[in-house]
Amino acid sequence: MYKYGKTLIKKYFDEQSFVDSDIESFNNFMEKELNKIIEENKEIVPTIIPHNIDDFKIKFDKIWSVKPEITEADGSTRNIFPLEARLRKLTYSAPTYIEVSAHINGVQRESFVTQIGNIPIMLKSKFCHLNKMSRQELIEKGEDPDEPGGYFIINGTEKVLITIEDLASNKFLIEHGTSGYIGKLFSEHGSFKIPHTMEKLKDGLFYLTFTRVKRIPIIVVIKALGILKDDEIIRFISKDEQYDEIILNMVEFASIKTEEEALDYIAKRIGVTQSKEVRMERMKEILDKYLMPHIGITKEDRVFKAYNLCKMIKRFLKVSKGELKTDDKDHYMNKKLKLSGDLLADLLRLNLKVLIGDLLYNFQRIVKRGKLPSIKVIIRDKLLTQRIYSSMATGNWVSGRKGISQRIQRLNYLEMLSHLQRVVSPLSASQENFEARELHSTHLGRLCPIETPEGTNIGLRKNLSLLCSISNESNEDEVVKQLKNFGLKPVK
Repeated sequence: MYKYGKTLIKKYFDEQSFVDSDIESFNNFMEKELNKIIEENKEIVPTIIPHNIDDFKIKFDKIWSVKPEITEADGSTRNIFPLEARLRKLTYSAPTYIEVSAHINGVQRESFVTQIGNIPIMLKSKFCHLNKMSRQELIEKGEDPDEPGGYFIINGTEKVLITIEDLASNKFLIEHGTSGYIGKLFSEHGSFKIPHTMEKLKDGLFYLTFTRVKRIPIIVVIKALGILKDDEIIRFISKDEQYDEIILNMVEFASIKTEEEALDYIAKRIGVTQSKEVRMERMKEILDKYLMPHIGITKEDRVFKAYNLCKMIKRFLKVSKGELKTDDKDHYMNKKLKLSGDLLADLLRLNLKVLIGDLLYNFQRIVKRGKLPSIKVIIRDKLLTQRIYSSMATGNWVSGRKGISQRIQRLNYLEMLSHLQRVVSPLSASQENFEARELHSTHLGRLCPIETPEGTNIGLRKNLSLLCSISNESNEDEVVKQLKNFGLKPVK
């Protein structure tokens, strides 16, 4: 048995690498996420445009990267390999190009391809020159053939992006609060990550809190989303069992008969004081953009949001009656690991917004002088590149996180492998958080039960187990696709 086990493990590591999940995450970022980020910021509309023009738009179309290159002082461009980047203190990165067009009064006037910046490339990924090289070719390029890759070279320094362990987004979790139960949901869509809180107060009513909307009765929100009939709401919450709490909530807001009345009620509660038409539009925008944006941000998605709120009420009731247990935050089912691809996507999203802000500022400044500038002139490709390099070099990331990018530890081969598989919890090391530090049964086979530092970081800094692999979010889309093929029908 031992002999077969040894053969199997050897065979596994002949075909797999310790950092395969990280490399797959980076490939997914370059192939899919980049385009998604551009899609989110597809149209740019300046507020100041020349007087003789009614409508002006700048559109981002297609984005792509080439393999790592270097532009020498004489202007010549050639491929760069990791060894040269290390020795010459350069960044191993790929020029990234984008197709930009300017539209005046709905007619395309200017269309061109420009470099938007340089994106650091992960060694041994699809976009790296070392990808699919044989052992002999790697030796010829000055690389160790047993080196796994999975890191970056920034200004000649080898940097690894540490995997972040976080609570799963888009998942409704119920826990014990200070006064009874409390339901929490982090809704993530593009650059938005909006916390939603659901609670039942002493008056017996269910309240929802998200962004500016503080403690609004959920039944009113459901009616504002388009489900108006009381019996329909009761049926969606609980078809089989009757809960007194639902009846109490329904009776309290029985007077609200239309969507407009519900929207007006919410607008007044949150202090929107404009005229009725403006108030209605503002409230519709808030419900579309900031209420559960992971379900969708269009008018058509409102009814699905209402169904989900009904499901959340049902689950809350079942937990408060003791029919279901509260959720365990430390269970790995309720966790999400952010790998290199996800971290770079967060960084690029934020910095692309900065680039667009700079582009608009430059455009509007020139328009004020009475000229119509060429878009080519006002895109600063160095801005995006410098900001990405700066974060990668210092480790300071989006939302004030520090130490995300670290200099790789090369005291010995095992320590280097260990550093490439590090997982860090965002919880503060100075606080107790006993439960978060404990070994949970769901860590089995996923995280190493032994390798964690002693002292303040115990249980917060962990390492992936040797045979652990992490699925990508794109894999989830495939699962849904397969389920639809087997006959899964979306609720309409």
